[in-house]
Amino acid sequence: MTQPENPPVAQSEQRRWPDPLLARNQKDFRNALIQLYKSRGLTYRKLEKASADGPEKLSSTTIHNALNKDSLPGRNFVVGFLHACGLSEPEWEPWLTRWEELSWKETASQEENTPQDAVPAETDQPVPPTGHGRRWGRLLGGRSRLRTAVVAGTVLALAVAAGVVWQWRQHDFKEQHCGTFNPSLVTEADGECTGVTDGSDGAAVFGGDLKPVMTAIGAENRNVIKDGDYVTVAFLTPLTSKDANNLTIGQYVAELEGAYTAVEEANKKNTRPKIRLLVASMGSSQKRWQRTVDQLVARRDTDRLVAVAGLGLSQQETVDATRKLGKADLPMVGDLITADGFDATGAVDGKGPINGLARVALSNKDQLTAISKQLPPGRRTAALVSTSVTPNGTRDLYTESLNRGFGTIKGLKKYLDDTSDFKFDPRGGTGAILPTISQNLCSSGKTIDTVYYAARVKYLPDFLDALAKRSCHAQPITVITGSDAAALDPKTEELHDPDAPITVLYASFPNAAQFRSADNPGRGLYNAFAKAFTSHHHGQQFPAEHLTSSYWGIVAHDAVLTAATALHRAAAHGDPSSLPNRYAVRNELYALRNDAIAGASGHFGIDKDGNRTNTHTVATVHHLGRPLPATTKRPS
Repeated sequence: MTQPENPPVAQSEQRRWPDPLLARNQKDFRNALIQLYKSRGLTYRKLEKASADGPEKLSSTTIHNALNKDSLPGRNFVVGFLHACGLSEPEWEPWLTRWEELSWKETASQEENTPQDAVPAETDQPVPPTGHGRRWGRLLGGRSRLRTAVVAGTVLALAVAAGVVWQWRQHDFKEQHCGTFNPSLVTEADGECTGVTDGSDGAAVFGGDLKPVMTAIGAENRNVIKDGDYVTVAFLTPLTSKDANNLTIGQYVAELEGAYTAVEEANKKNTRPKIRLLVASMGSSQKRWQRTVDQLVARRDTDRLVAVAGLGLSQQETVDATRKLGKADLPMVGDLITADGFDATGAVDGKGPINGLARVALSNKDQLTAISKQLPPGRRTAALVSTSVTPNGTRDLYTESLNRGFGTIKGLKKYLDDTSDFKFDPRGGTGAILPTISQNLCSSGKTIDTVYYAARVKYLPDFLDALAKRSCHAQPITVITGSDAAALDPKTEELHDPDAPITVLYASFPNAAQFRSADNPGRGLYNAFAKAFTSHHHGQQFPAEHLTSSYWGIVAHDAVLTAATALHRAAAHGDPSSLPNRYAVRNELYALRNDAIAGASGHFGIDKDGNRTNTHTVATVHHLGRPLPATTKRPS
């Protein structure tokens, strides 16, 4: 007998994410199983095939019977079914917890419904003597009623106990999973939430500051999945700053808003397929990268995952994450990674290619080259202040790359004083070492008028404060660094002290005013992005100042747009009756040449190594603090 491939689903079964712990009975539980496999785009035949390498091999007939029979499916069936749906063993927990509770309640119910006056063949029940039937019957009836009352009371007590246990387990599970029933979200020891969500688990799982954008993501995703013609792009980044050592300085809000804007605008166009956005947080300092990446890899088939964007900062955790994603054949588009060699070549750590990696940011070489071309002519003596590790103790590839650039780019290397090289480890605290380094600049026997700062902006305010308080503070000094300095507040007091003239130079993307300038050939693209960013998103609105306080929203938008462009090209060039897969998207990603991407930052393409093209058109040198002297020539 041929079973129906996709049985109809009742209206009550249309929830996006089934909550097994909320199943009141075996019917609810079966409905949750049906909703689970349908939400993942599976059929009975696909489930049968996927179960082959699992703990319980299931046939399509077995699946049909179990889901349609008016009883609770067996435990082995549930385990095999969850495996076939692509859930990992930790994700089985809420399902098996609720199965055990329903199984126990079903057993108790059967005992309660057993006729209490049925007398078994072998019994100690006394037989009424002849002639005393009515009196004896009353006596037995009294005992029978007593027995019934005892049994009923016991069943009631057990049912109440089961309800208490169920509620306790629900509460315990939610405490461990960010107040949700989503096993892909995890509450860390410090209360931080990490993991993967599609926005259906509540808008504040990653914090109140992300509530508007998470609300919009949840609403957009609900619309996208209605007709089934969609694929998924994940945005991977650290989305909280509970850790005092976190390096993102809160810019992740604008980053996620920019990523979402790209998805919403792509879904408005007359293109297919639509894009569903998964949000994946690695936690403060990207400490939980491995578990979050493992979840994405495990879900790449069931969630139709065809690309990952974002990826985090240029540090060791990100390299490890991209290598794991690359081995899973997932194409990636980085928005913030700038370290030289952090591309498809894998030269950043020399461990071989990182297949499928592209990026839209300006490399450190692009940045420092732009600065070297704008330095005034004349004599200059530069010290190097650097760190090579993150607060986690892992390699900081951004600062390592800056360090190499200062020593190799001709226009900068010639000024470097080899005897004024100062290294520090942020794990030792910066409150003491940065003032010590700053004072050493006055004691070197040379006039140090420039500092090459190969460290994070997180420590830059403390360094500027130390420079302003050094004994030779009246000597003008210029600090040259990378794009991370875009997060430095231009109103920082030490940048405006007339008694301690300090200038900060860094290169990055143009600021909002420069993007809107008539001199910018791509201003129309930027203006369209800014309009979309600040418009209403399913009743939410993002602050306009997020576009002026950070460039992260722009690069996040362009990273997701790059992935969207590749997947839409893969769909257009492939079978119109099927969805593009991750291999086709990766192929198209490296074919995005000749300004194929119309980004918020202008037109650009992706070269053979996964790097952004036409970087010279957007690399912009920014000045903060005191005006840069026209010349550094000193009197003899």
